[in-house]
Amino acid sequence: MAGIKALVGLSFSGAIGLTFLLLGCALEQYGVYWPLFVLIFYILSPIPTFISRRLSDDTDSSSNVCRELAYFLTTGIVVSCFGLPIVLARTSTIQWGACGLVMTGNAVIFLTIFGFFVVFGGGDDFSWEQW
Repeated sequence: MAGIKALVGLSFSGAIGLTFLLLGCALEQYGVYWPLFVLIFYILSPIPTFISRRLSDDTDSSSNVCRELAYFLTTGIVVSCFGLPIVLARTSTIQWGACGLVMTGNAVIFLTIFGFFVVFGGGDDFSWEQW
């Protein structure tokens, strides 16, 4: 039952994050849909971690090169996702209010992705490998 509650909570927070993103695009005073390109970063961000968890074994306690590379790539993707709205706002492609809404949506979505790995990332009988 705890897994179901966590899944419902994660889906609710993901919906809140996407709502902030869509408000930054669709409100009448903003009306530009360029910030939706951050959806690509949302899709790409967990992929290096999924690959490294699949390829690396957790038997050794030392640092794993595959996992460290995955953390590095994930960090680059997350920083790029936060940087894109700032660059778009600096070039006057979007307004600063839309940038703030997109950045809020980014924070909520990435906290949701992090929460997914915390809740379903363990080796217990209910893990992300079942999905």
